[in-house]
Amino acid sequence: MIRAVIDTNVLFSGLTNSDVASDLIVQAWHGLLFQPYVSTALMLEYRDVLSRKLSPMGWKRTEAALSSLLQRSVAVPIYYTWRPVSSNYSDDLVIDCAMNANAMIVTQNKRDFRMAKQKLGLQVLSAAEFVGLLSEI
Repeated sequence: MIRAVIDTNVLFSGLTNSDVASDLIVQAWHGLLFQPYVSTALMLEYRDVLSRKLSPMGWKRTEAALSSLLQRSVAVPIYYTWRPVSSNYSDDLVIDCAMNANAMIVTQNKRDFRMAKQKLGLQVLSAAEFVGLLSEI
């Protein structure tokens, strides 16, 4: 099964239906078509970003969907951290989770993870590339 850590930007776009590929990833996550991994820090990041960026009513509707997705995820304990690899703290949370889970990263901004790919050998896919990969299985 494909192992992946979903960046917050993909999750946000998928839950708000603002990007077709991201929406398909959220549907695939819900349908367990791949194995999603999350750390405690990444779960908190998801909740923080969604609750800040959505209206109170939008967050209330989305919170249940997020909880459902998180229940379908494997919790990853962070035994080792590679920080800082990125200039963005939030991206380092995704990197730590992916490295500890031995999983790929799915993001809308591949360039943000360029150093992690070069230094750590992480596989980084765009949302569209990941949907293509899922369609092959």
